[in-house]
Amino acid sequence: MIFLDTNILLYAVSTSPDEAGKQCLAEHLVFDTDWSWSAQVMQEFYSNVIKPTSRRTALTSVQAYEFLESLLPDHPCQSMDAELILQALHFHQHFRIQWWDAPILAAAHRMNCSQILSEDFQQGRNYDGVTVVNPFLETVH
Repeated sequence: MIFLDTNILLYAVSTSPDEAGKQCLAEHLVFDTDWSWSAQVMQEFYSNVIKPTSRRTALTSVQAYEFLESLLPDHPCQSMDAELILQALHFHQHFRIQWWDAPILAAAHRMNCSQILSEDFQQGRNYDGVTVVNPFLETVH
C-alpha cells in the first residue's frame, strides 16, 4: 500500500497552468490507484485548499468537504492518537525530519505502507521500511 502526502491531493485539484503536468499525474494517482492517508493529510488539504490566497484556485469549504468525503470510502485513513504522536516524536528525533512530516511517517508506518508519495520528504530515503517516492521528478523535466 502507498501513502499519499497532502501535496498530491492539492495538485489533484489544482487549476494553475504552471502545475498542469503535476495536476494530471496527481489526479491519476488520487482517482486510479489504491492508497491510504491520515487525518493530518485531510486537515492540511482542507486548510490549504480553502485559502483565498492559494496560488491554486481555492475550493469553497463545501467543495473541499465533499472532495474529502468522496475519498473516504475507498482509501483507509489513519486517525491521530497519543501513540501515533509518540511514534512521530521518535521519528522526528531519530531521523531529524521536520515535525509536520513526522506524523505522516508514523501514520504510513502504522498502516504498513511501503511508500510515501510526496514532494516534501527526501526522495528515495528509506525510513525503517517506508521509502519516499516523489512521483513528479520525471514529469518536471
